[in-house]
Amino acid sequence: MLPRWRGAAPVERAVLAGDATTGVCLMALEETLDTGPIYACDEVEIGRDQTAGQLRRHLTDVGTAMLVDLLAHPLPVPVPQEGEPTYAAKIEPEERHLDWSRPAEEVERVVRIGDAWTTHRSRRLKVHRACAHEITGRGVVVPTGSGPIELLEVQPEGKPRLPAADWARGARWEEGGRLGS
Repeated sequence: MLPRWRGAAPVERAVLAGDATTGVCLMALEETLDTGPIYACDEVEIGRDQTAGQLRRHLTDVGTAMLVDLLAHPLPVPVPQEGEPTYAAKIEPEERHLDWSRPAEEVERVVRIGDAWTTHRSRRLKVHRACAHEITGRGVVVPTGSGPIELLEVQPEGKPRLPAADWARGARWEEGGRLGS
């Protein structure tokens, strides 16, 4: 919530940072980015497996309801933002590249912002769903810098999305194999 994550990618930055909550603020516009006084705020929990897309849709619903409610009454006096602002820079393509030397939870958060990718045998492999906190054995388990992560849904270059286990059979994936090559 403002003033945290002002900028181009507030939802993705909240997910990447591992924030437990985020929110919606209705504010007055000013010339500078996201600096206006606030009419109303509503805090929202970020689910452990929630993607940035799912979170954005939820925040849109919350914000819409807040705006309808706010406009149904006389506008309150807005209050100035308090706290140190954090800039939510645009997500660069290289930030979506999975670094398997990082902790499993960080890798999972990159997957949750969308368009995460790695390589397998020098070909791009998008990772659409992964889980670091519960290994079920139904996907592809990959080692990371601290513990395993299970890939659940992937998309090989030029092909449709599919369950990671199906991809592994077709790609002749070996248990304990590595990605990024």
